[in-house]
Amino acid sequence: MHRSHRVAGALVGSAVGDALGAPFEFGPPGQFSARFPSPARGSKTEMCGGGSLDWEPGEFTDDTQMALLVASSLVASGGLDPADVFDRFRAWAAAGPPDIGNQTRAVLGSGRPWGVAAAEHFAASGHAAGNGSLMRTTPAAIRFSRDGREATMDAARRLSMLTHGDPSAGEGCAIYHELMRVALDGGDPLAAIPSVLDAVAPEHRERWAVVLADDWQPADATESNGAVWPTLAQAVWALRNGRGFAEVLRLVIDLGGDTDTVACVAGGLAGAVFGMGAIPSRWASVVHGRVPGHGDRVWRVADLQQLAAALDGGVQQNYDPGVIPRIGPAEVLPGIWAANLDGARYSEEDFAVISLCRLGEPFPHELQRMAYIADNEHNADLDVMLADVLDDMAALQAEGHRLLVHCHGGASRTGLVLRGWLVREQGMTVEEATAHVAERWPHLGLWNASFTAALERLERG
Repeated sequence: MHRSHRVAGALVGSAVGDALGAPFEFGPPGQFSARFPSPARGSKTEMCGGGSLDWEPGEFTDDTQMALLVASSLVASGGLDPADVFDRFRAWAAAGPPDIGNQTRAVLGSGRPWGVAAAEHFAASGHAAGNGSLMRTTPAAIRFSRDGREATMDAARRLSMLTHGDPSAGEGCAIYHELMRVALDGGDPLAAIPSVLDAVAPEHRERWAVVLADDWQPADATESNGAVWPTLAQAVWALRNGRGFAEVLRLVIDLGGDTDTVACVAGGLAGAVFGMGAIPSRWASVVHGRVPGHGDRVWRVADLQQLAAALDGGVQQNYDPGVIPRIGPAEVLPGIWAANLDGARYSEEDFAVISLCRLGEPFPHELQRMAYIADNEHNADLDVMLADVLDDMAALQAEGHRLLVHCHGGASRTGLVLRGWLVREQGMTVEEATAHVAERWPHLGLWNASFTAALERLERG
């Protein structure tokens, strides 16, 4: 898998987990699966919104808001500037975010300087091992992952200490950073746990070793998952037992309690392991939110992908194609239209749009899914991504929606999905499906051999 897919998966995955878990926060165990016993792929999905703070469907919480503050500071400062991060945190807290942890509120509202505020609060209260510093540290884990174990674990501890004076919280963040570094490099973070524990401060090592052990179960937790130990432990447990991104998040949200934060942490790890393409498009497409005290910008999946690339020092994608001739929409298959980017963007708004290229801003259409498929050889699990798109299309069509499939040029990725639909839904061979689409959609592009190979696997079942 190309590293860029893991990096995007980590940052988007953490935000998706946050938004997915928010409506179930402090609810009983099993609530997610009771409400959604099977994948909800139609117009109403598991991104249901609601909860005690009445979140919008797909809206992220303070977990991602603070993560974006960390990320913005790291990019603007070219590295870790604790004073700048703390100032951004204080402006955010002063703006009255709808959700903020008690520990974080107390430190940021103390009026004390960044270098002493958390330590003084811990000295006075003796309580500072919450999960509030762990939930926001994914951007820093990405940023420092190229600098080696010592540098990334040190950065984690320094960031944690801005609001959480208990070193236990910092050690949890340090472990998370190193697990993320291993995953982003393409390694197995679960297999790396024993060596990671060797880098934990000796006085904290035994307790972390217990909760990260192979045989640890959520029932073994001695604190609620508002504390740092069970939060990271539950995320690792879900990663160990889940067969993909969606199952990992289902497992942790079904544990109940602080569901947004545990799913945020688990989503970051799972996104790094399984990649951006493994995140269901019905979830990633709607994730969004603002950061109080820092303007009115609405952050969406494309912004998170751009930010992830910036944190990792990668090339950022230009989402503005300029003016391009419109192609389509044209009905290619019964109930399924095809188009290029602007053909879809300016189409009638009753279409349910399936976008197969990156977009800077979503369309005005009420229903739009944005799938992460690159027109190259870097799609790590194209079969999973294609199945995700086709399953969503089938559910939306069953509800009576007209479907509009497009990519930038309306050629290669659009053709992949149209042909895949015929192979899976009509039982055609790849050759038959290709001829059928080519006759009705002259813009079909066949240059990507990996797409044809995926269709051949689909045909074989």
